[in-house]
Amino acid sequence: MSTPSFQKRRRRRPSPQALGNIVGCRISHGWKEGDEPITQWKAIVLDQLPTNPSLYLVKYDGIDCVYGLALHSDERILKLKVLTQKVVFPQVKDAHLASAMVGRAVEHKFEGKHGSKDNWRGVVLAQVPIMKDWFYITYEKDPVLYIYQLLDDYTEGNLRIIPEITPAEVKSDVDSDILTGQWVQFTRSDGSKKIGKVIYKVLAKPSVYFIKFDGDIHIYVYNLMEKIR
Repeated sequence: MSTPSFQKRRRRRPSPQALGNIVGCRISHGWKEGDEPITQWKAIVLDQLPTNPSLYLVKYDGIDCVYGLALHSDERILKLKVLTQKVVFPQVKDAHLASAMVGRAVEHKFEGKHGSKDNWRGVVLAQVPIMKDWFYITYEKDPVLYIYQLLDDYTEGNLRIIPEITPAEVKSDVDSDILTGQWVQFTRSDGSKKIGKVIYKVLAKPSVYFIKFDGDIHIYVYNLMEKIR
């Protein structure tokens, strides 16, 4: 599902009622993109967006970023199947650390080329609701939504919580959440524009939101107060 071209093809759409509530379930489906061959994928459904019930957050096996897909109606998705009913996840080993980590700036260490270590600065956004030992995170160098088992990375020395200089939370006008559900226009560095919808407010960072852009399956994470200024 890397860098799809997003060309559409016509086919009969399945009934949403046929699969019921699939949040927390493992799924499989084919993916047909334009004239490319069909590929097969397995995933777990992480959430269903209340502001856009047709949109699901999905983590595919072997991929660390989170995709936003209309699983029941996207014409590129073929033969969607539920593999298991609700998956049972292990309890969090250190609930205090997990809670303290949410909303914090961190340095996350990854193995780069030739065994080198690269530090990525990011922000821990939330625990994944259905699997508390996993966390949503985004990075300064790549502002899309990722998912990792950060407690394991912290224990192994690959995650460092950056000390806070000032109190983390500053109240702002966005606390009333007037932006969720709104359409936004984003101007790229080259002057071109793209249209998206604000789909979720990050509770630990009230000025930070998830955005889903038209024709893009990634979920982007932006501080909208910085973008609006």
